[in-house]
Amino acid sequence: MSPERQSVMTQVWRQMPFIVWLVALWMLLWGQFTVLSLVTGLLVSLFVTRVFRLPPVELSGRVNLWYGLVFLATFVGSLVRGSLLVAWQVLNPSRYPGTAIIAVPLRTDDDLIMTHVGVTASLIPGSLVVEADRDRRILYLHVIGVSSDEDVRLQREAVQRWESRIVHAVGSRAQLEQIRAAGTRRPGGTPS
Repeated sequence: MSPERQSVMTQVWRQMPFIVWLVALWMLLWGQFTVLSLVTGLLVSLFVTRVFRLPPVELSGRVNLWYGLVFLATFVGSLVRGSLLVAWQVLNPSRYPGTAIIAVPLRTDDDLIMTHVGVTASLIPGSLVVEADRDRRILYLHVIGVSSDEDVRLQREAVQRWESRIVHAVGSRAQLEQIRAAGTRRPGGTPS
């Protein structure tokens, strides 16, 4: 096999999870799980990844199913809890739920992890990512239900725990080490 062909095959193999995701998304959008939708989804995903020349998504190649399940269970629990909390804040007119924009420094330097953390934080009712500073690895979130510095600290730590769960589920070994090293430091970056 020629080096050029091997390079193309390596690139396609690295993009395979992304292609699988696009095919699944295609099938969900059409609401059909048939051979025809599978084939057309595959063709569309190959077309999108080849024609639009998106930057390659560098995956760690590591998936931990246990931590993936822990992430999923915790996420569902947080969705329910966040929904109930926001509903209570809306139904309780005697108490104004304070709001804040908070900066959350992430401990890993990876665009995909940052995206996963941002999406996770935004999907949980009560918080929304309003900006992402990619160079400094900081997510800025608009949060409701914040009335003190302690609430801000707790929200920041909650987002960093999401980062930790995501890295444990799909992050590289180097990212795991970054999370572990940062675990001995306070969120502000100073040693405990």
